[in-house]
Amino acid sequence: MRRFLGFAALVPLLLASASALAQDAAAIAINDAGYFEGAGVNILAFSNSYDGLFADSKIGGIEIIQQGLRSATNGDVRLSPTPGQWDPVAIVVKRSVDKGAGTIETRMRYSELNWDYVVCAERKGTQVVISVILDKPVPKTLVGKAGFNLEFLPSAYFHHSYLADATTGIFPRYPADRMTVTAERNAASGRSEGPGAEPMPIAKGSRFVLAPEDPARRITVSGDAPIMLYDGRNQAQNGWFVLRSMLPVGKVGTVLQWNVDVNAVTGWLRTPVIAHSQLGYLPGGTKVATVELDRNDAKRAPIRLLRIGDRGAITPVATGPAREWGDYLRYHYLQLDFSAVTQPGLYMLEYGDVRTAPFRIARDVYANAWHPTNDVYFPVAMDHMSVNEAYRSWHGDSHRDDGRQAPLNHEHIDLYRQGPTTDTPYKPGEHIPGLNVGGWYDAGDFDIRTQSQYEVIRSLVESRELYGLDRDTVSVDYARRHVEMHVPDGKPDIVQQVAHGTIQLLAQFDAVGHAIHGIVEPDVAQYTHLGDAVNKTDGLVYDPALKVGEVRNGRSGTPDDRWVFTSKSSALNYGAIAGLAAAARVLKGQDDALATRALTTAEKAWGEEQTHAPDIFVHGNTTGGPLDAESFAAAVELLRATGKRIYADRVMALWPGIAKNFRGNAVTAAAAIPFMPASYRAAMEPMVRQWAKDSEAAARANPFGVPITTGGWAGSGTVMGFALTSAALHRAFPDIVSNDAVYRGIAFMTGHHPGSDISFVSAVGTKSKEVAYGNNRADFSFIAGGVVPGVLVVKPDFPENHEDWPFFWGENEYVIPEGAAWIDLVNAADRLGKP
Repeated sequence: MRRFLGFAALVPLLLASASALAQDAAAIAINDAGYFEGAGVNILAFSNSYDGLFADSKIGGIEIIQQGLRSATNGDVRLSPTPGQWDPVAIVVKRSVDKGAGTIETRMRYSELNWDYVVCAERKGTQVVISVILDKPVPKTLVGKAGFNLEFLPSAYFHHSYLADATTGIFPRYPADRMTVTAERNAASGRSEGPGAEPMPIAKGSRFVLAPEDPARRITVSGDAPIMLYDGRNQAQNGWFVLRSMLPVGKVGTVLQWNVDVNAVTGWLRTPVIAHSQLGYLPGGTKVATVELDRNDAKRAPIRLLRIGDRGAITPVATGPAREWGDYLRYHYLQLDFSAVTQPGLYMLEYGDVRTAPFRIARDVYANAWHPTNDVYFPVAMDHMSVNEAYRSWHGDSHRDDGRQAPLNHEHIDLYRQGPTTDTPYKPGEHIPGLNVGGWYDAGDFDIRTQSQYEVIRSLVESRELYGLDRDTVSVDYARRHVEMHVPDGKPDIVQQVAHGTIQLLAQFDAVGHAIHGIVEPDVAQYTHLGDAVNKTDGLVYDPALKVGEVRNGRSGTPDDRWVFTSKSSALNYGAIAGLAAAARVLKGQDDALATRALTTAEKAWGEEQTHAPDIFVHGNTTGGPLDAESFAAAVELLRATGKRIYADRVMALWPGIAKNFRGNAVTAAAAIPFMPASYRAAMEPMVRQWAKDSEAAARANPFGVPITTGGWAGSGTVMGFALTSAALHRAFPDIVSNDAVYRGIAFMTGHHPGSDISFVSAVGTKSKEVAYGNNRADFSFIAGGVVPGVLVVKPDFPENHEDWPFFWGENEYVIPEGAAWIDLVNAADRLGKP
């Protein structure tokens, strides 16, 4: 006999069933990629580790990705409440994943302290339990210092509240909290004088609920020890909100446990992204849009191309159907090829409820895309000059006191190191005259990195020679050491920029007889300076006979002058020789005296290098590239500048070694072809064919048709290098290498990439990077024409570029070689697109 229940009787059963389904949906488990995954929630446990350059790159330890945003990181045992870039950090000894048991266990070690510990992350329904396990008690030296931290992205919690037990609070929009004086000064604090100071907790409790009002950001953390909330921005602008519990004294085993419950929004699916070029497309060019979907999104909507009329009418344009590309990283992709649409005009793309910003189809779509880099970014980067833009002063005449000889056997910040000798006539600490001229700030910081200087010179020279760039919008007055933007002075801007870099390289040879590693701040406090670089130093040469703060006869007793790293490196010397030889070609006819100095110095330095075995000094990325590649580049550029047989012979002699790493040297190798015998080109052809084959494989590896890197520094430079190599080989071997990769590279840089559709060149394209890691990053702003590293793949599968937080240097830091590469690339595309 069948029994029927009334509705009232069914309600409890339905609610219980719904509750069980919701709990199942929210439960987490370890996936095949080795991290905890639930609906809309991922918890990573040491999938990423610190790279050794900057311990605090905000990628490592326990990390939380909630509703598509990586909002927490650095869950690990740390030795201060708000650790910064130079604070000690443990290394991964062993990471073990047990999917069946639902545990990820990571053994960590502070090597210098000879202390190990284990961080275990274990699933518990919708939560992850984090345990700190000790074999030995906390060492006496770390008592009161060692604690478990978990850091939260400030921009994710701006305008949100929190609960600490029953105490309420609002996350501060700007740091203004109590500090306590300490005996030691934190290296990351940005302070080089006075006592140390550390932030005090802004809240304490045993249970924290972050953003209780926002389901998309709500995270609950409870523990078996008191938890404190800190605002790391009180210590440094790039600090995060930090939850921290101290490790107990004298205990072993499981000494601390936290329960972390990351809220999952029921039914949440990531909003589709329509990756496309924010800049636009040539009428006859390839046009591909890629829709990036949550893998759980089973819906399929048409991808529509919409034409914008002059009265605002939106008209669908017929295209072929979209195709399923497949899975890449954590997302699923659809693609629409609308290359058949050739009518110039304004367009948008639409997928479901998502609609892009307008973009152009136009014959001149690339013509002006390099102007912000030329007109704004490079002038702003000019060191040893004051730079003004209408009402705005970008910076004063910085670093007039450059520089002091670096100390011996010293490993410095930012990959600089001085060896056991100075290799100069100067003693450690002594002023080296003549270096306070020319050069560019290397990146978001202010050092002059020689390797970047000569890379930029060669890149700008190539753009001038290939495309005849003669734009004039910037006035450069060396008598006044002043630059005025948007004011022509009758000289091509790009030639003036080449001259500015050349002046610095020549100053190095004049001062010490060879290329130097660079000129960099003497301490972390100055290195972390944000704002006008003229305020970093007093501009007066240091005199040790004077007291700190004393000024006499144009000298200062304040030792704030930057340091000069001078250990001789033949690789670095050859790189500078290449830059000077290249510069001489475009300076000729514009500044003949400087051109003559550049070429004379380059040939003299080349000759000197041939008289001895190479000087091998290698450290980080400041001492030149591979020796054979740098010497090959020098020979090629000298050959192009002089036509002399000795350089052609050297190019041929070096070729067998260069051929083994053709990919990294292809552009330089191709540039030598017009000056070499036919046998040289013939020897290169097999390498070119292999490159073309590899290029086609790279185009198939992801939906975007370019190589996407997975290191701690994102890959815009790699993409542009790939595209520029394609352009160079297409010019030399048009029957073997097509120009397709040039356009794929441009599209990637301007929005056709994973994670978002934003252009990675600030002020280029309808929507571009407006929050970047320039020297104005404290203002959450940008420098027009700057190029950021772009998409960083947080291992194993999360593509990320933050537009809400500038301080991710691996994603957002401008560097000058990428600016020069952009000028070259966009002009290559413009030239190729012309009949």
